[in-house]
Amino acid sequence: MTSYLLAGGGTAGHVNPLLAVADGLRARDPQAQVRVLGTREGLEARLVPQRGYELLTIDKVPFPRRPDGAALAFPARFARAVKRVRASLREHDVDEVIGFGGYASAPAYVAARRERIPFVVHEANARPGMANVLGARTAAAVGVAFPGTPLRGGEVVGMPLRREIVDLDRAALRAEAAAEFGLDPGRPVLLVFGGSLGAQRLNEAIAGSWQDILGAGWQLLHATGDRSDMADPGAPGYIMRRYLDRMDLAFALADLVLSRSGAATVSEISALGIPAIYVPYAVGNGEQRLNAAAAIDAGAAVLIEDAQLTPERVRGAVIPLLRDDVRRVAMRQAAEHVGSRTGTEDLIALADRALAR
Repeated sequence: MTSYLLAGGGTAGHVNPLLAVADGLRARDPQAQVRVLGTREGLEARLVPQRGYELLTIDKVPFPRRPDGAALAFPARFARAVKRVRASLREHDVDEVIGFGGYASAPAYVAARRERIPFVVHEANARPGMANVLGARTAAAVGVAFPGTPLRGGEVVGMPLRREIVDLDRAALRAEAAAEFGLDPGRPVLLVFGGSLGAQRLNEAIAGSWQDILGAGWQLLHATGDRSDMADPGAPGYIMRRYLDRMDLAFALADLVLSRSGAATVSEISALGIPAIYVPYAVGNGEQRLNAAAAIDAGAAVLIEDAQLTPERVRGAVIPLLRDDVRRVAMRQAAEHVGSRTGTEDLIALADRALAR
């Protein structure tokens, strides 16, 4: 019986691949012991227990960004977190640690190294986070979602995806998806979303161009985000939702996607072979642009800069694509060769090899 500790959390970008691997390990060997290390503040505090896994928690210890009081307190706080993880590793007789980045991963990597337990790093973004950069230096193995990710020893394994995405048969579910959203399955659909909180830039661009999209013969499925106050025009063929509970059905219906380019978003869209227009989030370290690079280079997607996404740009760049069947078919064919649905299995295989060594 093998005992695993999966470390990570904070955001869905860390929690979802972690849970996909946890489910994969448990499905392969129901006797395996799978526990998760996270914080009390992150999304894992809710999602991990809901999925039936034991959550071990440590205090959130961010890396200091400036010389202030938090920086002075960091060494002692980080040492306490490492000490707590080491105790958990011994208590649960952990054989291997798999980390996904985030606040819990750095103490887990240090604790595993000091306990002489092999650990594996998985990086979801094309530009890695600090915890994984540090962990990769001494990891038994490093898996990355995107080619070109600058991590020492990185091996492309893809993104561990939710089971409902891996098993999704888009053609078989199109009629059900159309009924779910009140759209016509025989007419093309543009899916627009910017994450659970929405993306103001995408919302403003669609607010000024939705009539042009419908005028091009397309339907529009638009998730505005929970924080949006955008008014629903109630137009036939335009379905607006704050949040899409059935993202699998939204993807089943989408003939083209307009979205941000977070790592999970790009990985899911690519795995499903859907042509896309990506609008990278302009705030951060530029990882969203890099996440989309492989799909863009392959011809499966196009990029519009955040500052350039206006109603006029939608009319000038998106509407012509909606009307160009030949180009969209070529994008769809290219998309089918970009993504992977085997990220979970490939990361587990990498972890198996690391443990065997």
